[in-house]
Amino acid sequence: MGLFEARQAPHDRLGAYLAADMEAVNALIRTRMASEHAPRIPEVTAHLVEAGGKRLRPMLTLAAARLCGYGGPYHVHLAATVEFIHTATLLHDDVVDESAQRRGRPTANLLWDNKSSVLVGDYLFSRSFQLMVETGNLRVLDILANASATIAEGEVLQLTAAQDLRTTEAIYLQVVRGKTAALFSAATEVGGVIAGAPEDQVRALHVYGDALGIAFQIVDDLLDYGGTSAVIGKNVGDDFRERKLTLPVIRAVAKADATERAFWQRVIEKGDQREGDLEQAMALLQRHDAMATTRADALAWVERAKAALLPLPGHELKEMLADLADYVVARVA
Repeated sequence: MGLFEARQAPHDRLGAYLAADMEAVNALIRTRMASEHAPRIPEVTAHLVEAGGKRLRPMLTLAAARLCGYGGPYHVHLAATVEFIHTATLLHDDVVDESAQRRGRPTANLLWDNKSSVLVGDYLFSRSFQLMVETGNLRVLDILANASATIAEGEVLQLTAAQDLRTTEAIYLQVVRGKTAALFSAATEVGGVIAGAPEDQVRALHVYGDALGIAFQIVDDLLDYGGTSAVIGKNVGDDFRERKLTLPVIRAVAKADATERAFWQRVIEKGDQREGDLEQAMALLQRHDAMATTRADALAWVERAKAALLPLPGHELKEMLADLADYVVARVA
């Protein structure tokens, strides 16, 4: 990790700074994921919620609200809302992707079944809307409702784009904005809105969250071809096995000769994967500098995220958010 080895990682420092708020968020999550009539709901939800994720998205909401001078209490409701939306999408994603591992543990659909994962995901979406209504802020409701629709749209777009070699970088970016960046930008933006921050600061928080989310997903896609299971919380090569056309692959395909293109058609479009194909794919990514240029893109998005913070008040949280952006790409240093 270089820069961050000597000191606490930025998300850990953020977590320590926001510890009291996060405790309130976790208590609210535990209360609201309870179900009097369907014990399966808290069982499935607890498996994911208690799995030790970084809680990055709710922390972004809390940090944005505090940075803009908010004293509470509704930033806690919004942070819990964001985590419920995120958890619901994870439950649905694992069914769609037929995943067996999430955050280093078996997925809910593997431990229970697809029906439970889908229905509990639906329950959490409904709970998230109940929570955001309690803030009494229509603009917050608008932002989070739009984000929920964009997330679903991004996932559907990925279904058609993921295994089609004609998928462009522009379509990839649209998918990433949907499946990842939409919730990051909503998480930061609603923090500013609930704090009653000036419009330029609310906009700045949105741009920061959007750029951070895009960088985060690009790095995630890179790690699938060059990380470790411990770092990414899933198996290396999962995207390849699931035939997802991520940015490094799109770039390698764009430079492929006829033989290489035939390889990509076989493994991605046709799903005919054999022993040694993952290693061959990784070799092609290296040959065409796809990994290096993709990392450069992630760095550019990080710079955009940090630049977006400029209009925000001087505060140690502002520095933590800038460090967090750097840390996202440091994972593939």
